[in-house]
Amino acid sequence: MKLILLGAPGAGKGTQAEILSAKLGIPTISTGNILRTAIKEGTPTGLEAKSYMDAGKLVPDGVIIGIVADRLAQPDCEKGFILDGVPRTIGQAEALDAAGITFDHVLSIEISDGEIEERMSGRRVCQSCGAPYHVKAKPPKAEGVCDSCGGPLIQREDDRAETVRARLAVYHAETEPLKGFYEGKGILVPVANQDTIEGTNKVIMEALEL
Repeated sequence: MKLILLGAPGAGKGTQAEILSAKLGIPTISTGNILRTAIKEGTPTGLEAKSYMDAGKLVPDGVIIGIVADRLAQPDCEKGFILDGVPRTIGQAEALDAAGITFDHVLSIEISDGEIEERMSGRRVCQSCGAPYHVKAKPPKAEGVCDSCGGPLIQREDDRAETVRARLAVYHAETEPLKGFYEGKGILVPVANQDTIEGTNKVIMEALEL
């Protein structure tokens, strides 16, 4: 089964991709990971991407899709794969089409901006050991103090409300139009976010009729 996972930052795409990968026995292809691997291994497309990054420029869609196509050609993707983090734009989706890469379903995790902001801005992490917390979902026993090592809990820059709102604005402008693109192809599957990770996964499995 060949899948794309769509959703706003903080919607839980990475978590669901990990669960689906284990259940379906297919790899999750994360753009960031394969980009780093291609650069480390010195592949032609990896070296091309590195030249843009070294110059402080964005890696063009054509190069990103080239790296994705290389990864999808590997034997472990024969039974299918899950794409997480690509495509991000209509341009990238069209480039995937042009490369002959097709999909069975595009899962779109639907969650409100308010829920995303509450989820992400409530995150805290221990500065010493890295243990994760959440002010509502997983609070520490003593406020601001790690249960494990007693280190101070901090809020990462990425999780600050203003940063989250900026990332959501980019998502709505650049990535959300993909829903219409794939709806037009008849493969979009909207998935209502649930209160628990297990609940959302259950809805996904039902939508995929598995």
